[in-house]
Amino acid sequence: MAAYVIARLDVHDTDWRHSYAQRTRDLIRKHGGREVAPFGSTVDVLEGAGKVPSTIVILEFPSVKQAKAWYHDPDYAPLIAMRQSGADGDLVVVDAP
Repeated sequence: MAAYVIARLDVHDTDWRHSYAQRTRDLIRKHGGREVAPFGSTVDVLEGAGKVPSTIVILEFPSVKQAKAWYHDPDYAPLIAMRQSGADGDLVVVDAP
């Protein structure tokens, strides 16, 4: 059963992006995941008047367990801090039956 990690990010400093991107991709693959909508994908509003983030990232993993293993991987902790230093946002995991 697939699981999706969805990140809604408002980027206020882009200095971290290059270093973060490659290291994060390697960890995503390590845990069986793939990028569905990678960092920098275009966001267009089809409906609603809520605040639109500067980017939305969607990752697919084979399971919620693997998605959480990626997020809680000790090698990802410094990358989380790096991302949070240059962007505000939310990350959620969605279990797709």
